[in-house]
Amino acid sequence: MTKTSLAIAAAGIALAVGTPTYAQAMTAPIGAGTNMQPTEAQLECITEKEVIARQGEWGDGIVRIGKVFRDGGDYREAAADHIDEFYAYDLSLVLFKPTLAAVEQFRSGFDGALSYFVGGNESFPEDKGFAIKPWTKVRWQNAGIMNNVCHMAVAMGNYYFTPADGGAETKVEYTIGYIRDAQGKLKMAVHSSTIPYSGG
Repeated sequence: MTKTSLAIAAAGIALAVGTPTYAQAMTAPIGAGTNMQPTEAQLECITEKEVIARQGEWGDGIVRIGKVFRDGGDYREAAADHIDEFYAYDLSLVLFKPTLAAVEQFRSGFDGALSYFVGGNESFPEDKGFAIKPWTKVRWQNAGIMNNVCHMAVAMGNYYFTPADGGAETKVEYTIGYIRDAQGKLKMAVHSSTIPYSGG
């Protein structure tokens, strides 16, 4: 066999090895073949100051969804934008356990999160739309923020939701894990939220 023939054969083998078959493509994990290297922004350590700022922005977003609802606007779009902005569904698995979910407690997909915030999804009939109650203020009280792993920060504490009807604040417990997206923005990869133990 000539050198040219060997080169062509080797190239063919390399192409066959490097190009996944249809069957391989159907079983490959999501994200396979994409560049998974972190950006420079993602390598920056997450600070407590950033977490606190992001918490305030999340609360403002919840209030905004309720305002759009009261004003007769497209509150579903507002909620979808909120999820895109604050949750890492585009980056990784998201472990979201909403406060008022008892049947479908864990919302690892975008649709489940959207349903929790605004309702209207037959797959989640228990959802009444947490963000369209609506609320006028969200107040945060961190028990602590752990960022000693640098590229993920975890906050735990209570947040207090002020209803638009002027009633008393609703106290809710949270545990939230933050990671950075490619642009360096903090997004939630873990969000567990519960009503405090009542002593019953």
